[in-house]
Amino acid sequence: MKKYINILLAFSLLASFAACDEDTMDDINENVNDPTEMGSHLIITDVMTSTAFRIVGSDPAFYASVYVEHNVGIYNQSYNAEIRSGEPISSTTYNNSWGSIYENLYNLKLIVEKCSEGGNEEGNFHTLGIAQVLTAYNLAVLTDLWGDVPWTEALLPGQNFTPALDSQEDLYNVIFTLLDDGIANLNKETDFPSLGGQDFLYGGDADLWIKFANGLKARYTMRLSHRNPSYSDVITFADASFEDPGEQCQFEYADASPFYQFLQDRNYFGASQSLHDKLVVRNDPRDDVFFDGDVFAPNGEPEQVQDHYSKSAISVPTAPTYLLSYHELQFLKAEAYVRMGGQEQEAKDALLEGIKAAFQKVNIGLTEEDAEEYFSDEVEPRFDNNALAEVMNQKYIAFYEEEAVEAYNDYRRLKAMGDDVITLQNPANTAQFPLRFSYGADDVTTNENVRQAYGDGSYVYSENVWWAGGSR
Repeated sequence: MKKYINILLAFSLLASFAACDEDTMDDINENVNDPTEMGSHLIITDVMTSTAFRIVGSDPAFYASVYVEHNVGIYNQSYNAEIRSGEPISSTTYNNSWGSIYENLYNLKLIVEKCSEGGNEEGNFHTLGIAQVLTAYNLAVLTDLWGDVPWTEALLPGQNFTPALDSQEDLYNVIFTLLDDGIANLNKETDFPSLGGQDFLYGGDADLWIKFANGLKARYTMRLSHRNPSYSDVITFADASFEDPGEQCQFEYADASPFYQFLQDRNYFGASQSLHDKLVVRNDPRDDVFFDGDVFAPNGEPEQVQDHYSKSAISVPTAPTYLLSYHELQFLKAEAYVRMGGQEQEAKDALLEGIKAAFQKVNIGLTEEDAEEYFSDEVEPRFDNNALAEVMNQKYIAFYEEEAVEAYNDYRRLKAMGDDVITLQNPANTAQFPLRFSYGADDVTTNENVRQAYGDGSYVYSENVWWAGGSR
């Protein structure tokens, strides 16, 4: 009897399947754990996380912090970077970051296509605007560090395996266009719901994204000042950006900031002698905050040994990654006022504001009163003697350590402009300061255009990027 019932059940099931239409069968065969379509609100969360944790907070920042002497590489790859042995010119050094940026850019391209005319989220203007701003951000990191890179012919998987390199000059035109388009879309009305909690940076607040975009325009306008100075625009864009540190663009961690993880997992950094010296000569109270001891590693000539030198004391679990800080905007304004001339008080006001914000970072813990006293006693007299030098040194100190990539960009720009105001001590810098990052191995080995540009990698010591006066 049992067998008979099972046979009837089988025929019943067969009959029901035969009655199913094609769409129903497709639904049955769909693997819900491996979707072929994903909403832009989910993709963009991953991009934000990757941009903060894998790009500006991770390997590029670690290597940049060695090159600008925020830290000293005292072991393994960081030691090799410190003594200029292999790492600065190897195509494998930055390969993970190279690939991660292109992954971000591809995912952002998908979002832009979804939210643009003809896409399945057409009219999702705010998400479209955010994606355009993040595209500009990632593209700027890419070209700032690597120079000419594939773009126009890139992001076409299965179609173009050897994309040509775009010039950095052209890429900067793209960056500003993306920011303008992003601002325009963020200003539009949309019927789509806010990203809300899917937006780890601003909770879907379009107004704050617009301020972030304007702040980036200030940063990138100053970046091009060697090629095309426009200091009044820097101030205009900065004034249209963050009104206080509460609006700055930062990615927050509960217990796993990148520098903290790097310190715990690798322990490749020692406290920098040259940074310590800059603090000592200024009687800077941050000297007692930045380091966990008083054994400083000599820049360029440390012993390759762990747990001998002091380390950073601000590599804490909750230290945020700054995509763009309020204090950076104030330092940009201070530099712009200095370079325009005749506006010393405006420059001092912006400089003081930047120092106050930097003193009160979550992993610094000094007060506004501490900053004002320091400014009055130490900074203002130095400003009066050499305004540009003091502005840029204060910015350099404030960027320790989470903003090392921007410190690296600043140093290269200043050198290109003939403003040798930040003193580094690594003796290898005379002939082997890394002027850029080397292309990633994934493309050096597969794309003849990238391979030709890479050569043997030694170009990183001899060729500036375009905005620093180079040709590529």
